[in-house]
Order: sequence, then C-alpha cells, then structure tokens
Amino acid sequence: MSKSEERFDIFDERMNLVGTASRGEVHAQGLWHQTFQCWLWYETEGEGWLLFQERHPGKDTYPGLLDISCAGHLLAGERVEDGLRELEEELGVEASFEQLHKCGMYTDEALLAPDCIDREFCHVFVLKSGRPLTAYKLQPDEVTGLYAVRFADVQALAAGKLNHLRIHGVRPDDAGELTAAHRVVSTADFVPRPEAYYRMVIDAVRVINDEK
Repeated sequence: MSKSEERFDIFDERMNLVGTASRGEVHAQGLWHQTFQCWLWYETEGEGWLLFQERHPGKDTYPGLLDISCAGHLLAGERVEDGLRELEEELGVEASFEQLHKCGMYTDEALLAPDCIDREFCHVFVLKSGRPLTAYKLQPDEVTGLYAVRFADVQALAAGKLNHLRIHGVRPDDAGELTAAHRVVSTADFVPRPEAYYRMVIDAVRVINDEK
C-alpha cells in the first residue's frame, strides 16, 4: 500500500468521528484527522533544549525543514498510544506511553498547496531524553538530521525576535554514521508554527520540572 492509500479516521470540526478516508483524500479535501507529536528535550547547566528533526528532502510537505522531534499520522482505528511507533521508527527511541507527558491538543490548519489542505488534531507530548545526539538512529527516508535548540531561542525565533541562530546537531555521513553538524538557521528553516504552540510545549516541560 502506498502512503497516499493509507486510511485515516476523519472528524468534523468538533472532533466527532465521521468515517475514514485515504491520506490522499484527506489532504485533497481538507478533512480533519489525527496526528501524534512528541518533542524530545534535555537539560544541561540549567538550560532546556528541544530536539528538531531535519525532514528528508524527498518529503511531500515541508521538505528539508526543521520540525518536531518525531511525528506521524494516526491510522484508522488507532489510539493515541499507537503513535509511540514513530519514536522508534524515526529516532530509534523505545519508550512506554507512561513515560510521555501530555502538552495538550493543538488544532492545526494549513494550506500547503492549491490541492493540499492539512487539518490536524495534534496530540502533543514531551519526553525527556538524555542520550547523546550520536546515539539516535535516524530513519534514512524520513530524517536527515537532528539538532538541539535552546528553549529561549525557540521562543525568540517564533516571536520574530531573533533573525539568525547557529545550532548544533548530527547528520549521517556517507557511511550512515551520525557525525557532528552545525548550521546557521532563520525562521525560514523551520516548519511554520505559532509562538503559542511552542509556549504550550515549553510550559509543559516547566510543569514537569516543578513537580520534581
């Protein structure tokens, strides 16, 4: 089955289930569907960092841009918990659903092309992960890099208060081994998301730290 033939549960704008449709139909008709999103974060010397994946240049949406640590669509009949597979597939991270902390539900509408409207109910989570960047296993046809960005810089970029930023991360070399990489990026290098979205994610992390 090709990706365009995958079937998703579809919903009305109040998130009432109304049926199923193929991925191609969902995006062509702008039908509401569900996604799983999980941000990996870590802390060092009192500063929090979010991990951004670099999307594969062959992706049909936002190719080559920096995006959520891992994310994916929920297929027809799947529960939110089934989204855990994305962590293992894209980054080689094994985790239980109980280890995730829910940020909230985020509704996202985007006109990606004249014939592609993306309307998503996004289930957003965070997971603390202290492993070195070179210890991740990137899915070759999905992820071409992994970069760390400070919370403060994420918020400044989203708010339009920072024009450029140098970030560090890893990319696979010709042999597929992850090696250190550095980039100078601007807001144009990230999948567009509003400041309120990042505030929701970072606030969830701060609540976790306050509960310790």
